[in-house]
Amino acid sequence: MNRLIGCFGAVALIFSASPGLAKKKDGHAAVDLDPSGRGLVTGTGFESRDIIGMADRLVRDLLQRPDIVGTATPPRIIVDSSRLVNKSSQRLDTDMISDQLRAQLMRAAQGRMRFLSREAMEDVMAERELKRTGTVDVATRGLAKAVAGSDFKLTGRITSLDARNNNTGMMQRSMQVIFELIDLETSESVYISEPYVTLRAQGDDVVYR
Repeated sequence: MNRLIGCFGAVALIFSASPGLAKKKDGHAAVDLDPSGRGLVTGTGFESRDIIGMADRLVRDLLQRPDIVGTATPPRIIVDSSRLVNKSSQRLDTDMISDQLRAQLMRAAQGRMRFLSREAMEDVMAERELKRTGTVDVATRGLAKAVAGSDFKLTGRITSLDARNNNTGMMQRSMQVIFELIDLETSESVYISEPYVTLRAQGDDVVYR
C-alpha cells in the first residue's frame, strides 16, 4: 500500500515539475490603436504614424504647386514602389508607403491629377488584345489609340544613420525620406520634397519585420 502511494506521489511530482505540462500564462488581448498615433511597441525606425504623416505632408505640398496641378489638362502621374528605394537599415515594405501616397493624392487631387498604373500593364495589354481580335466587345468606353503615357513619376529614397553606445546598449537611428517628381519626357526634376527626418533612441531592441 505504501509502495502504491509512493508511485502516485512520484507521478504527481513529475507532472507538476514538467514545463510542458504546466499551465500556460494568459496572453494579452488585442488592442485597437490609432494608426496615426504612437503604438504600444515602438522603436527607432519608421512607424505607421510616420508613413501617414509624410504622405499628408507630400499631398499638401504638391497640391500647392500651380505648375503641376494648375494646368488646363490634368497631368498624368505614376506613383508606385518601383522607384522608391529603401537604403536604410530598417526593413520596410515600400508598397505600404506608395499605396498610402497614391490613395491620399488621388482623393485630395479631385481630378487635378490623373494616375496611371504600370503595375497593371500586363492585364491592360491582354484586355486590349481581346478587344481588338473580337474575342470580347469594346466595353462601354470604346477603344483608345494607345495606352496612356505618363507626364511624371514620383520617386523616393529612404536612408538612415545608426549609432550605438556599447556601454549602455542605447541605440539611436536617424531616418530620412525624400521624394522627387521626375518629368518622364525631359528627365527634369520638377519637384523635390522637404526631407522627412526622424531621430529616435531606444534602450531595448525592437525588431521590424
